[in-house]
Amino acid sequence: MDYQVSARKYRPGTFDDVIGQSHVVQTLMNAVATKRIAHAYLFSGTRGVGKTTVARILAKALNCEQGPTDHPCNTCVNCQEIAQGTSVDVIEIDGASNTSVDDVREIRENVKFTPFRGQFRVYIIDEVHMLSNSAFNALLKTLEEPPAHVVFIFATTEIHKIPATILSRCQHYNFRRIARTDIIERLRHVAALDTLTIEDRSFTALARASEGSMRDALSLLDQAVAFGGKTVNHADLEVLLGAVPQELVQGMLQAVLTQNSPAALAVLALLLDQGHDLKAFCAELVESLRNLLIASVVPDHTQLRGLIEASDEDLRQLAVAAQSLAPEQLQDLLTIFSQAEDSLRLSAHPRFVMETAAVRATRLLQANASAPTRPAQAPSTQKPLTRSETAPAPVPLSSSATAAPRQPVPATTKPAASTAQAPRPDTQGQTRAATIGTAAARPTAAPAPSSATQPDSPVKSLNWELVQDDVSASFPNIAPFLEAGRFLGLENSQVTIAFAKQASVARAMLEKPDNLNTLSALCERHCGRPVRVRIVELTEADPPGPTMAQVRAAKEQDQRLVLFQQAREHPVVKQALEIFGADLTDVRPVAQKETGQ
Repeated sequence: MDYQVSARKYRPGTFDDVIGQSHVVQTLMNAVATKRIAHAYLFSGTRGVGKTTVARILAKALNCEQGPTDHPCNTCVNCQEIAQGTSVDVIEIDGASNTSVDDVREIRENVKFTPFRGQFRVYIIDEVHMLSNSAFNALLKTLEEPPAHVVFIFATTEIHKIPATILSRCQHYNFRRIARTDIIERLRHVAALDTLTIEDRSFTALARASEGSMRDALSLLDQAVAFGGKTVNHADLEVLLGAVPQELVQGMLQAVLTQNSPAALAVLALLLDQGHDLKAFCAELVESLRNLLIASVVPDHTQLRGLIEASDEDLRQLAVAAQSLAPEQLQDLLTIFSQAEDSLRLSAHPRFVMETAAVRATRLLQANASAPTRPAQAPSTQKPLTRSETAPAPVPLSSSATAAPRQPVPATTKPAASTAQAPRPDTQGQTRAATIGTAAARPTAAPAPSSATQPDSPVKSLNWELVQDDVSASFPNIAPFLEAGRFLGLENSQVTIAFAKQASVARAMLEKPDNLNTLSALCERHCGRPVRVRIVELTEADPPGPTMAQVRAAKEQDQRLVLFQQAREHPVVKQALEIFGADLTDVRPVAQKETGQ
């Protein structure tokens, strides 16, 4: 037998084989079983959801030699002829090419003839909305009072074009889009029957590209097999579909949530270099943010499965990632990129639109992080640390969104910690000024004593926070990419920095020879001995841990909470708040030269 496309080869032959239209199938089966058969049916819905297929199955159920029955045998002569499209009792008409009154007049003349082999003459008119108004009017009388042996089945993708006079004479069934999970299961079944080797994420990509159409999903599967053979590679599938790689989408989200504007712009540049569509990329971002928003407000995993079409592993990662941001922040991000998606349709400079949206999103998070969520309370300093420290590194969206932006002055985390242990309420302003002054006066190079005393021994200690400060101050172009990784430690004069699989953009940036040499030189300045920098990828065997950005953000947030607590305990501030009936909204450290004013 000649080759058949999968959409025809695996077309359902009985009501039980139909996927995703249980509300239609159950009604029709009950109608046939109880002999309550209408004289006209109207099936509406988007393309490829089973309208014509269900119409043929209904024709089988009416004309089967064992019927009418809700379970046609598919083996009798009538069922075989209907399946092959050669039955004289089932007439399929293309409404797009038979639109005139003469075509309808021919139907009216033929309906008087009794069935040749079965019990009913079934007229299936596909794309019935293409009929002219005159043709609809000519069909009205026959459609209202047809002979007892005639059943009309109309199918359309544009129900709004059907006249109300036709709708009132038919039983209307609305076919839904097929759920992604159902499409994925069907694709797995077809792949197993055809002995195809396909990754799970490739099934998800095919289901997403089909947009709820089973026929489109099977056609795309055939196209992928024609491109890659029996073994379909996911990278080849993305090229074939023209889809945006999920690594770039996750890279942009990570850049936005970690407040790294340079990293966000780098992702856009890489996206354009690879020739991807900005509109499709923005649509993927909007969908990902929507899923995060749903996961942040629906903690129940069972309810989440019904709202987001994704695998259990993806839902688990979404639930963890959603804890890093408040729903209000996700709504703001969703608004930004939704507006950008609308602007892309009309703008002559789509790149500028996306770059502006990315920068605005990072600045919005910084503005939200600069103010505490509940200034009227004295929150515990352990909650932000716990959220950042327990977020698993392989999840690209697990950065702490409540973190405050970095201050212009280099790291103040250590002085802030000492202030938290021994606060001095009577000199709050001087304490803050001394903290900033101490951090600013800290030397940039502090060679380890062991290196100085034993010149031939390997370097065993390194203050990585000082290295990060130097990178932020001297090389801001690579600082955001560095903070996307995890500092694993120093061993045998070798610094190891690990990146999650999703942070491929940041890893590729740091693996450039110039950037590796820069990091090695800075480490050597602090240690007094040559130090090599190694970039690796995290594996499943590695224990979970926060990235550098998460560690820094948690410490800065801790410092801000301490400053708020100290400010509230200051006698002058207490008196001012009581007099004016106000509350603190922001606390900022002051420069040392302003202390005496």
